[in-house]
Amino acid sequence: MEQQTSLPGGGAIYRRLLGFVFPYWKMFLVSILAMMVLGTTEAAFAAVMKVITGAGFVDKDPESIRWIPLMIIGVFLVKMVSGFLSTYGMSWIARQVIKTLRHLMFNQLLRLPSSYFESTSSGLILAKLLYDVEQVAAASSQVITILIRDTLSIIALLAWMIYISSGLTLVFLITAPVLAILVVFISKRFRMLAKRIQGSMGDISHVSEEAIEGQRVIKIFGGQDYEARQFEKVNEYNRQQNMKVIATTAFSTPFIQLLVAAAFALIVYMATLPGMRQIIGVDTFVSFLTAMILLMQPTKRLTTINALLQQGIAAAQSVFDFLDQPQELHHGGKKIERARGKVSFKNVTFGYSGANGHVLNGINLDIQPGESVAFVGKSGAGKTTLVSLLPRFYELTGGKILLDDEDVRDVNLNSLRDQIALVSQQVTLFNDTIAHNIAYGALDTATEDDVRRAAQTAHAMEFIDNLPDGLNTRVGENGVLLSGGQRQRLAIARAILKNAPILILDEATSALDSESERYIQEALDELMKNRTTLVIAHRLSTIERVDKIVVLEQGRIVEQGKHQELLDKGGVYAGLHKIQFQEK
Repeated sequence: MEQQTSLPGGGAIYRRLLGFVFPYWKMFLVSILAMMVLGTTEAAFAAVMKVITGAGFVDKDPESIRWIPLMIIGVFLVKMVSGFLSTYGMSWIARQVIKTLRHLMFNQLLRLPSSYFESTSSGLILAKLLYDVEQVAAASSQVITILIRDTLSIIALLAWMIYISSGLTLVFLITAPVLAILVVFISKRFRMLAKRIQGSMGDISHVSEEAIEGQRVIKIFGGQDYEARQFEKVNEYNRQQNMKVIATTAFSTPFIQLLVAAAFALIVYMATLPGMRQIIGVDTFVSFLTAMILLMQPTKRLTTINALLQQGIAAAQSVFDFLDQPQELHHGGKKIERARGKVSFKNVTFGYSGANGHVLNGINLDIQPGESVAFVGKSGAGKTTLVSLLPRFYELTGGKILLDDEDVRDVNLNSLRDQIALVSQQVTLFNDTIAHNIAYGALDTATEDDVRRAAQTAHAMEFIDNLPDGLNTRVGENGVLLSGGQRQRLAIARAILKNAPILILDEATSALDSESERYIQEALDELMKNRTTLVIAHRLSTIERVDKIVVLEQGRIVEQGKHQELLDKGGVYAGLHKIQFQEK
């Protein structure tokens, strides 16, 4: 499960979110001022109604009657301008905040350690980047706008009501404590439901992602019904949680309006009592009723916005949890221009976080510059883990790894990885041109000739020249338009172009046919010259010519030597070799 970082509460989360608004304080100030003006227009209209009723219909003052139409137009003109400025300004700020948050989240995505991605599904991460951030957008624009604008409208209207009749206003305000208690209760429920909805969106993304990536496996093994049931389960849970939000909103909003209406009815009753008729004039009563009616809309919006506010706070907590995840450690300050390629493992111990026991125990191994070393062993022996420690995809639990006698933890992480090229079984290609994929990592310096030479060395030009756009052909998502062998050759060309002193090969010829494998093996032999090469071997036929074979078993080195030496020894390696080649 994803690690969660607890935050103090809704107020603290919202204050942190508002911190992203401060860089745009000028626009924020304009929007707030516009909201303040907009808030007063409601009370201004109630005041105009007093003039219309008193001077227009009771006193029939011709001078006042001439000004009444202009007053009405003036109020709504101010309302229109201030409404546009407040809405547009806050929406502009919200999109800036979202852009900033997504920028920070994507940069965080690029710098999180490998362990985070192994414990968190990509569907959940995408849900944070897409769904949660949009919820934050609503909290940082629409919610703020309604909170400030409608609160100011209510204050202005209440001030006008108190001015014309403090007694009737006091009756109206008796509902305030009940409203406050109800809002607090509803807020807690909304936030709880919002967190559940976010989790369910992550589940939907995760199940959908697996169905997309595993569509061939699903089809060939007839898993459509099972996957459909899995999706229906998370989809139904999402529907249920959303319906709970809708039900809470559907009940709370009319209930609050009922309380306000009850106060409204009580005031109408009191104002029509014989004694009150002498105190309150017709114009005052009409203006007071107008103010009360105008209060209904901002009160309604404030009650309905609570769900959006709590969703935004829950989404912001999810986003901040992601941003607060610890990044890869960059404590090393030393830089290496170009390593000689000497690698030493000194009593290396490693265990995955949350796992019982160590994957690697007391690994000691020296690899000389330019030496090729293959790591073999049964699945789970620790081959990939050991090699992954060199580029610091994981941090050591104990011991140390030296590169040219420098502890890799003391070397700048980018500088360390500049010394290493990687070709793995799982080829990663970007939805871009072939040239871009080969030159990846050296896009600012690699020329077309450099790309072409690398592709030629990897025997990739044989199929590239037959493509409609040659090197400028787009490969599709993760190279879907290419065969497995073609993708593998592009990955090898990418490693050739990088020209790093250390090369990691994870069964780099596994996806090739026999003829292509022969060509690629020749290219790899050329590439491996004068380079320290670490080979994660699954097929023993590909490592017979390496300088040293290291045999791992249960996280320990049990044998090492050349191919024939280990065969003659008749130990673990000989047993693995016999199994693969079915020797009797």
